[in-house]
Amino acid sequence: MGMNRAAHGVMLQFLAWLSSRPRTYGEAMETWKSSCPRYTGWEDALGEGLIEVEKAEPVREARVNVTEPGKSTLKNG
Repeated sequence: MGMNRAAHGVMLQFLAWLSSRPRTYGEAMETWKSSCPRYTGWEDALGEGLIEVEKAEPVREARVNVTEPGKSTLKNG
C-alpha cells in the first residue's frame, strides 16, 4: 500500500470500524468526513478497492462493505 504511516493507521481504523457491524454510506460519510481529501480513510479505501458501496435508493442507505483485499489489509495491519 503506497501511503504514509499515519494515513495507513487511519485506513486500518476505518476498516475496523466498517467491519465491526453493518454500516451505511450515510453513516460512513457523516463519521469519516474530512476537509482534506488526500488524508481520508474513505478516499484511500475506495481507491485501493478495500471497500465497496452497494447500489441503493436513497444512496445514504447503501451498505458499505469491506472487500476481501480490505479484510486482508485489516488482518495484516
